[in-house]
Amino acid sequence: MTSPLPDARARIVHGSGPGLLLAHGAGGGIEANYGPIMEGLAARHTVVGVDYPGSGKNPTTSTPLELDVLADQLVAAADDEGLDTFAVCGYSLGGPVAIRVAARHPERVTSLVLTATFARPDTRTDLAAAVWHQLYESGQHVLLAQYLTRLTLGAPVLNSLTPAQVRAAAEQTALALPPGTGAQVDLVRRVDVRADLAPITVPTLVVVTTEDPLIPAALQHQLAEAVPGATTAALATGHLPFLERPKEWLEIITGFLGRQQDRH
Repeated sequence: MTSPLPDARARIVHGSGPGLLLAHGAGGGIEANYGPIMEGLAARHTVVGVDYPGSGKNPTTSTPLELDVLADQLVAAADDEGLDTFAVCGYSLGGPVAIRVAARHPERVTSLVLTATFARPDTRTDLAAAVWHQLYESGQHVLLAQYLTRLTLGAPVLNSLTPAQVRAAAEQTALALPPGTGAQVDLVRRVDVRADLAPITVPTLVVVTTEDPLIPAALQHQLAEAVPGATTAALATGHLPFLERPKEWLEIITGFLGRQQDRH
């Protein structure tokens, strides 16, 4: 079966060197989620990312999103860039996408880096996603942005802001919500890659965002424990490491990838 080709407008390519595929979070995008660390990632890698339908320059789709399709579109983009093998970095919803890439294309994946992610949402995360979805679909986008601020920022960062600053930031965030938000959050609620974890054989790093109100650290550790030989790294942030501690996040990712390359 031929992998579906991603919309050309959705592809982001930077740098040179060994392949590194990026999968982003729900309601985000490659630039939104990886922009602050892109230069550092591209310094030693050919970085390829694909925005999901309704994010970045990728138009929305009328059909529900499926992990298999998102995974295969990312690999199709790697094919177009001439990458035979690659590491895969998944953030939030991008974690299950990266895991599915490894499940469907095991001979091509060299390592996995999974940040702020989950194999299946627990009840708390599902409830948060349900409210997120409802607020988006009802058009209450400023209220949604305020809710997401509470849901994603670590307490120290959030408490450093005044209520007026939070409101002003929410108004800006509301204008930038991608049109694919509803479909992407719907997929969050349907994700279940638990059966894909035990067969993973490549080196895997789970970056645990220890102050995460959306994806609890315990849920992230459950994923790590189910992947044979996986290691963990703690990052003292909420759900937005690219906003709260981008330098440290980059150092964790590149340090791990560098060690894997040195072994080969």
